[in-house]
Order: sequence, then structure tokens, then C-alpha cells
Amino acid sequence: MLIRKLLVAVQAVLFAGLLAGSGGGQALAGPVNTGHIEAELVAQDAAAVPGATIYVALRQKIQPGWHTYWRNPGDAGDATKIVWTLPTGWTAGDIVWPTPEKSRVGPLLDYAYKGEVLLPVPITVPVDARPGSTVTLKAAAAFLVCEEICIPEDAVLTLDLPIVAGAPGPDPKWGAVVAKTLADAPKSAGLKAVFKLEGGVLKLAVTGAPLKGADMAGAYFFPYSGKVIDHAADQTIERGPEGLTLGLTPGYDFTSGTPPTELSGVLALKGQSVEVTATAGDPPVTASGLGAPPSVAKGAAKGPVDAKGLLTALVFAFLGGLILNLMPCVFPVLSMKAASLAGHAHDPGKTRLQGLAFLVGVVATFLALAGLLIALRAGGAAVGWGFQLQSPVVVASLALVMLLVALNMSGVFEFGTSVQGVGGSISARGGVTGAFFTGALAVVVAAPCTAPFMAGALGFALVQPPLISLSVFLALALGFAAPFVILTFAPALLARLPRPGAWMDTLKKGLAFPMYGTAAWLVWVFSQQSGSIALGEVFAAAVLLAFGAWLYGHAQTRRAVGKPSLVPLLLALLSLAGAVALTALTLQAPGPVAATAQASTPSGPGLASEPWSPERVAALRAQGRPILVDFTAAWCVTCQVNEKVALSGAGVAQVFKDRNAVLLKADWTNRDATIAAALAEHGRAGVPLYLVYPAKGGPPVILPQLLTEGMVIEAIEKAAS
Repeated sequence: MLIRKLLVAVQAVLFAGLLAGSGGGQALAGPVNTGHIEAELVAQDAAAVPGATIYVALRQKIQPGWHTYWRNPGDAGDATKIVWTLPTGWTAGDIVWPTPEKSRVGPLLDYAYKGEVLLPVPITVPVDARPGSTVTLKAAAAFLVCEEICIPEDAVLTLDLPIVAGAPGPDPKWGAVVAKTLADAPKSAGLKAVFKLEGGVLKLAVTGAPLKGADMAGAYFFPYSGKVIDHAADQTIERGPEGLTLGLTPGYDFTSGTPPTELSGVLALKGQSVEVTATAGDPPVTASGLGAPPSVAKGAAKGPVDAKGLLTALVFAFLGGLILNLMPCVFPVLSMKAASLAGHAHDPGKTRLQGLAFLVGVVATFLALAGLLIALRAGGAAVGWGFQLQSPVVVASLALVMLLVALNMSGVFEFGTSVQGVGGSISARGGVTGAFFTGALAVVVAAPCTAPFMAGALGFALVQPPLISLSVFLALALGFAAPFVILTFAPALLARLPRPGAWMDTLKKGLAFPMYGTAAWLVWVFSQQSGSIALGEVFAAAVLLAFGAWLYGHAQTRRAVGKPSLVPLLLALLSLAGAVALTALTLQAPGPVAATAQASTPSGPGLASEPWSPERVAALRAQGRPILVDFTAAWCVTCQVNEKVALSGAGVAQVFKDRNAVLLKADWTNRDATIAAALAEHGRAGVPLYLVYPAKGGPPVILPQLLTEGMVIEAIEKAAS
């Protein structure tokens, strides 16, 4: 049960925008399968009228055996959330919550929805809405759906709604359903209610004309606050000539906190539910005296994959994987591929075998990362693609691995062969195992960045059932591996390479330097995540690792000429153990101290950025200022390249100044559930993502993932106009 409660804390709250469109006819919507829920927006009326209030409902068709939660989830759980971003003049009210069911799980009692439920929301249409046009309503919904386990799920939903001048008719499919939901929803009925704590029992007395003659068997009070009663305790019922008195077990607010001045909630009776707001006072005599009802009900009432979307996601994933080979994230790893290929360019059998081994390494690593990502999200963690580099220990370990690879390529030590006959034996190195791990390392380092097409495919994959998600990641892996694999099966291209010789050893040592660069970059990423003590430990581990690699190479040299090599081997193992121990210490090292005195950080000459938050976006939009939001991370090479190339120039700084624009930076270097939710709202699972909010309102414009200074200037000029 503790795990179940902890899962609640990680449910992401998503954000969404409202887009204006054109069209006509009845309201149109498309359901979205979040995994255990089919969700969509449905309207009561077929159209909207300027100046009127319409009701748009979030429909949930919940998988049998699973449930979502009411506004007060009870002992565990989290309420469904809907977040709207509306154009100027459009406003959304509060959710109209239907009466929930009681759902008992062990000692806990939750307030839940099962089967199908509609959550209507009133939306006010501005008087200047133009008849004949069509708006696209957009909402981000976040659910906690539970069986024995709980899984946060979310969806971005849209509904096209025409605007008409005359009175619209009901939506032909959902109008009557939404109307019935509104009619059955709890409403104020003019009842009088008081509460009083007596002898450890919280007495809630409700009287009024609607209760005269009502069937009170099974009457139950659902409080709006989760702290006023013990949900799991039984509620006793005492009838009276004009109402009833419920005996409730007081909760935290009455036993340990500050007792409330009001007690609000829903009184559920057979066939009706009414809202009550009780004030402190003595229960009237007319609310009791007739005893319990003759019978009291016990317990609570019981209550397909998009093929076209999947095909599109598979194609986009494959194309995204192809393009990922051209992203800056992958450049450092190209040296390993080139060195490996050069050694077997004129041996077609070995070359093809290496190509297949590289393919297996890429696919296995992609699917392993995807499976871990899906499992973490199913467990409630708000993580996205690239999550592996959000762990300082993983980053430190990868930096040391890259250093070890570079030392090997530099000839400090040899892996799998002796140092004799370098010119002749180099073609024997980097075999199947090497190609496999080259593919694995390429994925681990390159995958945190997202390429064009890849972002949309990942956004689709992470809201699908696991098998469908894995199929999308498989397509991504195949696209990523395809260029290298095709090259290994193209003899005409490989024949253009020079014959094996000593030049390959020179090439291999030269290509080691991009790997040193990768190790240095990873250490820099680590420095953004951890404090100076941890950084010092990683530097010390790197020195020990390099010393151990040199000792191992020295032992190989001694063995090659027939000299004893045991002592340097033992010293090498001790150095390796010391490097591992120092890396493990980074788990206990304190993180960096957050800067509290500085409101903004430099992003280039004359251009400063502010920390992103949904509240800051809302405040700046209220001021009518153009906004560029940069979703970035220290471990995303593409993000860093864009920052230097497109966001650091004097021209960009000048246009931001001239147009009174603001740059907000959403730094995802470390895990952040709010940023993960914002990425998910826009169908993304990773960074970079660039959003430009127009000064006059409306939805944000998404910029390409590879930026130029001209693109940024043009986007800000357009947003300010």
C-alpha cells in the first residue's frame, strides 16, 4: 500500500493549448488509447454560440478491472486532471464531478470511477466568436488508473467545434449522454447541514424537504477534503422525520490538525445525490430519532489499436533513426564505426558479420532502454527518452567507459590480442563482440537526442501498450543501424578503401581523439548534475583507470617478450577497483547548490534566460510578451549546438531586446516531472523542443530541432507582430 501511495506523488500534470481552426458540421473528436483508458472530448451541443456556455466532457472508457478517481480519491489515488490553455475570451470552469463509487482495496477505501464516465466542463464562448468558423478545443488530461497496481497515463485530446449564430441542436452521438451526466450530477438542494464532534464521533446532520420520505438505506457522505474523515471506517445512519444524521470517524483535521469551519461534500442516497455544506453546530432533533434504515447496502456497486497511427509511427520512427545518424549526438561514435570497418573492408564475410553484430547491438540496446523506460513510466516515474543520462552515476560510468575505449584505440593497451604484429593483426581486432558493443555504445550516447520524425514517433509510442511501444522502438533501431549495415553489404563501396596496412593503426589512433572528446563532454554533463566533490572523485577515478590501462598494456608487452607480468596485472586490477569505488562514491556526493540570488542565466552575448515554469509562461503571456521556451539538457549535444549556433548571436539578442521577448530555459539535465509532462503535452518524449508563444495569444509554434539564428529571429519577429 505504501508503494501505491508513493505512485500518486509522481503523476504528471500536463499542459495543453487551444488551437483555432476552420470547418463545419457537427462536433468532431478522436479517442486516444492511453493504455488502460480510451479517452476523448465530447460535446453536449453540436455547435457553440457566441456568448453562451457549452459543456465539453472528458469521456473515459476504463478497462474492466481498473478504475480512475474522483476529486477526493479517498485513502489513496489521485484525481483526474484536465488543463486547458484557451485563447483570449475563452474560459473553462471546474469539472462537474459525477458521484463516485466506493472501491475497497485491503484496509483502504477509495472513491473511484469504473467502466465509462464523463467529466463535463463548462466553457464560456466569447461574444466576439465568429459564426461560420470552427475552433479546435485542446486539453491535456492526466489519469491515475489502478487495479492492484497504479499507472499514471495521459493524453492530449482535441475537439473541433463549429460556431453558429442560432441555437444549436444537441450533438447527435453524445448530446443526450452529456445531458444525463449533468442531470444526475450532485447539486445543491437547499438542505441545511451542521456537524459536531462528540465523544470521538463526527456527527453530520442534514435536514430539508428533499429528504422527507427519501430511501436512506446506504446513505453515504463523500467529503471533498481528504483529511476530514477516516474514509475506510463505516458510516452509521440515524433517520429523523426531516432528515438524517451520519456518524463519521474523524480524520486528521479533527484529530491532529486545525478543525475546519465547514464540511463540504456529496450526500449520496438511493436514486439521488446532493451537495451539502455543513457548518459547526448542534444537530437538530428532526435529524434523528427514527433509528437506522431497515436495510443498509453494503459495499460499492460494481460497475482497439489505431492501425493507421501505428503505421505512421513505424515509418516516422524508421526515418527518425536514419536521420539520427546525422545528429551531433552521434558524431563522436562514428570513429568507432570507421575504425571497425576499416579493418575488414576487403574481407566481405567478416565485414557482413560485423554489420549484423552492430545491428544486433543497436536493436538489443534500443529495446532494453525502451523496456526500462516503459517499466519506469508504468511505475509512475515521470521520465522520457534519454533518461539514462539523467543519472549522474550512469554519466560518470559512461565517461570512464569512453576513456577506456579511447585509451585502447590509442594503443595504451590491446583488447583481445597481443601487441606483436600490429600491422598484420589489426584486421583481426574489433570482431563480432566489438561490433556489438560499438552498436550498444552508439545507442546509449546518441539516443538522448531526438531527430526530426523521431520525436512524434516516440510521443506516440509512450502512450501505447508495451508491445506496440516496443515495435516503434524496434523501427527506430532499424533506421539507426541501417546505414552502417547497408554499407557492410555493399562491396563496391568497401572496395574503394585502401588495402589493410600500417595506415589503419594510424587511423585508429587518430580516431581515438573524438572518444576522448566524448569522455570530456560526459564529465562536463556530470559537472552540471553534481557538486565539486563528486566531480573530483570522477577525475580521480579517471586517473586510476588510465593508470590501470597503462599497467595492463605494460603487462601485455612484458608477456609478449617472455617476461613476468603478474605484478603489473595485479596493480592494474587494484587501479580498476579503485576507479570503480570512486565512481560508486558519486552516489553519496552532494549535488550542486542551486543559485537563488540569480534570476536569470546567460545564454549568449547580451541574451539572458530565465528558468521555465508553467506559472512564468502564464504571467508573461498575460503581459503580452513573446516567449521562446528552450527545452534542453546538458547531455543533449544537439541542444548545446543549437545554443551556440542559434541562440548566442548578437542579432538574436537584439531582436529579443527590440521585441521585449523572453527566453525561458526548461533544463531537463536532471529528472523533472513537470518538464516531462510539458514535453508529453506536445507529443514529445525527449529534448530538444523549442516553443514560441505569440504576444497576442494563441497556441505556441514548434520550431525545428536543428535551429539557425535566422529561424529564431524570424520566429520572434512573427510572434511579436
